[in-house]
Amino acid sequence: MSAHGKFRHEALKPRPRAAGAPGVRLKTSAMIASIAAEGQATRPAPFGHALAKLAETRPDIVGLTADLSKYTDLHVFAKAWPDRFYQMGMAEQLLMGAAAGFAREGFTPFATTYAVFASRRAYDFICMAIAEESLDVKIVCALPGLTTGYGPSHQATEDLAIFRGLPNMAVIDPCDALEIEQATVAIAERKGPVYMRLLRGNVPLVLDRYGYKFEFGKSKLLRDGPDALVISTGLMTMRALEAAERLDADRVRVGVLHVPTIKPLDVETIVAEARRGGRLVVVAENHTEVGGLGEAVAGALLRAGVAPKFRQIALPDAFLDAGALPTLHDRYGISTAAVVARIKAWL
Repeated sequence: MSAHGKFRHEALKPRPRAAGAPGVRLKTSAMIASIAAEGQATRPAPFGHALAKLAETRPDIVGLTADLSKYTDLHVFAKAWPDRFYQMGMAEQLLMGAAAGFAREGFTPFATTYAVFASRRAYDFICMAIAEESLDVKIVCALPGLTTGYGPSHQATEDLAIFRGLPNMAVIDPCDALEIEQATVAIAERKGPVYMRLLRGNVPLVLDRYGYKFEFGKSKLLRDGPDALVISTGLMTMRALEAAERLDADRVRVGVLHVPTIKPLDVETIVAEARRGGRLVVVAENHTEVGGLGEAVAGALLRAGVAPKFRQIALPDAFLDAGALPTLHDRYGISTAAVVARIKAWL
């Protein structure tokens, strides 16, 4: 089966359905892949719709993909602008090389694939053809971190570390549908290469309640609290906000600082918030604990001489299991319930 297909991995052992029901098992499935809670507001294909709308006034924008338009929401753009859409087939290196060529000719290419294929398979082409020349290519990748149940072949748990280390490359990890829409416009306006993680399909809508506006390179304090500060990115900002609301019931007041731009990092805001009030500082990310936002924040605080009580919520330095996302998120500590429990334990 192709690398784009559904690889089989050892299934997770199912958990009991409920206490007092011996022998009854809850089946798990890698097909359970939504990160939206039941009843949560969502928007369909925010990236695809935002890019298609932006292209109305930006004739320089083209879209390219490696046989994954449907699975990166680029099919919305392709339907609206068929003459500006390029299907490159199962060849990520060719995808990135072609995107570099378009950029050299004055276009603004958006290249989409899965995050694992960009960060692992096409890295050298991105490095040599795009980043070294600081070309205006936007690499937008689905299935970041633990957002698929199909195991290590599709779980991009180390992509932030990989692209953080690449000179000239900006790195963005949006939280929700609203931020994806706003960030798509912002990265198109910014010159130079960008790697953006993508939540696709029906994406939760969270930040609208906070009057949020994405600004490239800026962090935003979404809520304040004197007991702990969660510095988060991507979908973990959604989890941090949910956890903070639950902790309010226990009179534990938690602030949430959202950091959508991993590189360049908003060091000034992070340091200012971390040194304020002697709070527990927790960095939460949907990424391995190695080389991501946690280590970036820790390094920034150390260099600034700020030393709060510091903890990380992140994925382990390991290849993860396959299975249903709710089960996996509980298992690896990035569900809302797990975030609540860990903050309580650390306080």
